[in-house]
Amino acid sequence: MIPLGTSDTLSPYLNTANNAYNARISSIITGVVTRFHTKIALISAQETLTYDELNRRANQLAHYLQSQGVGPNTLVGCYLERSTDFIVSVLAILKAGAAYIPMDPSYPVGRLNYMIQDAQMPLVVTKQELAEQPGLELPQAILLDTQAALLAAQDQSDPETTVTGEDLAYVIYTSGSTGLPKGVQITHNNLANLVAWHHEAFAVTADDRATQISSPAFDAAVWEIWPYLTKGASLYIPDEETRVTPVALRDWLLQNKITITFLPTVLAESLLQLEWPGSAPLRYLLTGADTLHRYPTPALPFALVNNYGPSETTVVATSGVIPPTEHPETPPSIGRAITHVDIHILDKDLQPVPVGTTGEIYIGGASVGSGYLHRPELTAERFIQDPFSNSTQARLYKTGDLGYALPDGQIMFIGREDHQIKIRGYRIEPGEIVHWLNELEDIQASVVVASKDEDAEQKSLIAYLVMQPETELTASEIRDALSNHLPSYMLPATFVQIEQLPLTANGKLDRAALPEPDDENMLPDEESDEPATVIEEQVSEIIGELLHIEYVGRDDNFFMLGGHSLLGTQMIARIQALFEVTLTLRTLFESPTARLLADEIEQRLIDKITAMSEDEAQSLLRQGQNQ
Repeated sequence: MIPLGTSDTLSPYLNTANNAYNARISSIITGVVTRFHTKIALISAQETLTYDELNRRANQLAHYLQSQGVGPNTLVGCYLERSTDFIVSVLAILKAGAAYIPMDPSYPVGRLNYMIQDAQMPLVVTKQELAEQPGLELPQAILLDTQAALLAAQDQSDPETTVTGEDLAYVIYTSGSTGLPKGVQITHNNLANLVAWHHEAFAVTADDRATQISSPAFDAAVWEIWPYLTKGASLYIPDEETRVTPVALRDWLLQNKITITFLPTVLAESLLQLEWPGSAPLRYLLTGADTLHRYPTPALPFALVNNYGPSETTVVATSGVIPPTEHPETPPSIGRAITHVDIHILDKDLQPVPVGTTGEIYIGGASVGSGYLHRPELTAERFIQDPFSNSTQARLYKTGDLGYALPDGQIMFIGREDHQIKIRGYRIEPGEIVHWLNELEDIQASVVVASKDEDAEQKSLIAYLVMQPETELTASEIRDALSNHLPSYMLPATFVQIEQLPLTANGKLDRAALPEPDDENMLPDEESDEPATVIEEQVSEIIGELLHIEYVGRDDNFFMLGGHSLLGTQMIARIQALFEVTLTLRTLFESPTARLLADEIEQRLIDKITAMSEDEAQSLLRQGQNQ
């Protein structure tokens, strides 16, 4: 059982008796700097920063932000990739008294522009190259690279601010059921409760080495950063290829002696299946964001901790260590409520259901955010008054998730009450995809669902389309149109044409009556020639087997067909086993078709033969002839 309580680091800032917190993460880090000023705070392949250097750079940027009018509840965008610059910048925004909004550079320009306009951001911290992205409509931009001299001339002392625990710390945008993303508002009080629980639950000290692996715009990044920088621990940032390649990531964790890491569920499950040395420094592997299907084996030298919580309740609401189990009868639980958080499982009349009975999960307590940015009606609908609290200000968040309680108090997660989808850790509102599909003039109506594949790694999005008369579209054309508005993980892998949306007797959409995709109803991709060589045929077969596609042309794009990084690692492994050549994930991104991959394989085989002696080459040739 995870211990509960209040962290010594945060206890001077928390007054839980009256629920009135005065906790600012930036102030706590300032205190940490005085104790650990020469200790490593951040380390990446490009840069290493001590706590003193981190604090000084954040202070300089914070003073400049304040000179531009930034103060409490000002919403400042942070448009940067995972990096030391990103962490310096979000800390600076907090030190200036403002709230930060992470903006993922991989998002399409249309989505970024909507976030900028919806949040009414006066400023965005970024770099020159990102700011020059075509079509991006930035407000005033602070450019960390080209304005480096200006920022370096700013005051290095800790800035003063009047921000309180009730003010916003960050706003994070999640997929919206109306077709547009919505901003979730999280206060300093909310964040302080998460950090205090984390310190105590995982016994965090300055000796720990943690990781920042999640996308900056994924709320898990909040959890990866602040609990460790407020304890004087060191935060390690892997490169892009390492973080999505299970074997390379395991080796990187071991090489850097990481003691605590968070990994999205699907990636965590991949690492659970690898061999680990008994002397591994890793103490905890934290996971969440999707349904966990695997239990750890007794041989693993670390504890696996499953976590659950919507963005609206500050990343984590429940948590629990998953015990090693060789023959489980049920899926792993999502643990119990964290400190100062209440979990209620209720029926449609907001009455508690008995233990073992399925109901909707409602979350109350210190983690519940302050609602949706500029969405008062949606906020009133999802953040309701807490009938179990004596305070009229207390709120319950209506998650829309279904679950039930076990006799020992653990919670079992069942699934969504509505049709929100989670794929590879991403929370997706199908309505947002439907919105952009229906914006296309050739589409009358649409619905988006997840495939029925039980394997989370294979799950993908299916779009059902009612087309305008005499319309002919290819799947590639639709994906290209959607990619202007949606990130890659929200692009359907399959498009099915139907005559009309099936309805129930009371006029509601009947998802159960949607047909299974087959060769007759699926929209074709643009014509791609058949594989032209033996190697192309073999690579096409590998792609088809991984993606469950019968035919893959020589120029069909692995990622546009529904592939992703984790499947890519499997594909690379199969290629290595078949051809005895080693490709990297970067190679797959740069050469995502059977034709291009075959070229890469052939070149490596040529290089391999060239490096051989004549006898070795003849032996290899005879082996090939025998096969």
